[in-house]
Amino acid sequence: SPDEGWQVYTSAQAPDGKCLCTAVIPVQGTCSRDLRSHQLRQLMEKVQNISQSMEVLDLRTYRDLQYVRNTESLMKGLDSRLKVAAESQKSLNAKSFQELKDKMTELLPLMPVLDQYKSDTRLIMHLKEEVKNLSGSLLAIQEEMGAYDYEELQQRVLMLEARLHACMQKLGCGKLTGVSNPITIRASGSRFGSWMTDTMTPSADSRVWYMDGYYKGRRVLEFRTLNDFVTGQNFVQHLLPHPWAGTGHVVFNGSLYYNKYQSNIAVKYHFRSRSVLVQRSLAGAGYNNTFPYSWGGFSDIDFMVDESGLWAVYTTNQNAGNIVVSRVDPQTLEVLHSWDTGYPKRSAGESFMICGTLYVTNSHLAGAKIYFAYYTNTSSYEYTDIPFHNQYSHISMLDYNPRERVLYTWNNGHQVIYNVTLFHVIKTSGEL
Repeated sequence: SPDEGWQVYTSAQAPDGKCLCTAVIPVQGTCSRDLRSHQLRQLMEKVQNISQSMEVLDLRTYRDLQYVRNTESLMKGLDSRLKVAAESQKSLNAKSFQELKDKMTELLPLMPVLDQYKSDTRLIMHLKEEVKNLSGSLLAIQEEMGAYDYEELQQRVLMLEARLHACMQKLGCGKLTGVSNPITIRASGSRFGSWMTDTMTPSADSRVWYMDGYYKGRRVLEFRTLNDFVTGQNFVQHLLPHPWAGTGHVVFNGSLYYNKYQSNIAVKYHFRSRSVLVQRSLAGAGYNNTFPYSWGGFSDIDFMVDESGLWAVYTTNQNAGNIVVSRVDPQTLEVLHSWDTGYPKRSAGESFMICGTLYVTNSHLAGAKIYFAYYTNTSSYEYTDIPFHNQYSHISMLDYNPRERVLYTWNNGHQVIYNVTLFHVIKTSGEL
């Protein structure tokens, strides 16, 4: 029931990765007095800002005071010389006048220090006024709510913040509820292909990999940034030792995982060392257009990554052409566990994994929607009806990137991304 816990929808809102998080509070957990928490937070932030300003002011005045003290002896010497010159103008010869002038020059740096003192005085007056206003606001809240209620509310705010922090730690996964309109990044290459970013590396690594075509290809272009990919510059080329089949490739932790042409062999190619680290056969998996997606293109074996690791989607004769989902060890390419989804692969347009759930589109053409979901954690499935706008009418690659929470798509010679919205229900205990 939605009343049992916090309902949270998370979605990447823009291509640069800015996120939107919408929380719906449980009905029985509503607290009317927590409306004051926003005002209290603002007051606390003001107090913090004033404290920081006072620290900066204290350091600056201490520094300036030291400078004034260091020039004190110079000022005293100049004062005595001026007194002598005033008493006896005859003693002020050319040499003495020059010495007096030099002493005055030494004191010139004191002027900006004194100006800073004036500025700091004005700042102190401003801070005094701020503290006065804050004290008045806090007093008004205290009188309105009572000292005990104010303290209680402050504790409740702190507890709520702690629980929300714990809640955010659980938001790694959720159920797909929506896909945004497509965002076209670039139009390039042939009708079929694959492009991607690394699904595991830190966000500072924004390299893009580009693989044009769906069979016999060996050339992988590595662009330094997404902007370089858009402009088609600043890239290096990798020449794979074995050609690929299909478009179901994925980059995971610095390595490319792909299906070797005319075989059911999975290959792990490491970009930095430019070498194949391991290759292994997926036992019984069909290849050479035996069990492709509906669009064909040697798409028998599809590698993908989600929050829990590396997966392979394919089918076998034993499964009568139904989609098989397998967890794969990224180091050895050994199949760890497999699930028979019961969904015919030739009826699927494409598929992708999010949080251990396989989502399948019912077509690669216009009018497609996300039609089927298989949950590996419960070995169960359901039919879905999530709209999916296929702008260019022919999708030949569709993959989820858990690091960015977006779908990467190759759509009829266009490189496109979709933002996704995930739904979470966070269980809570006790009254908020």
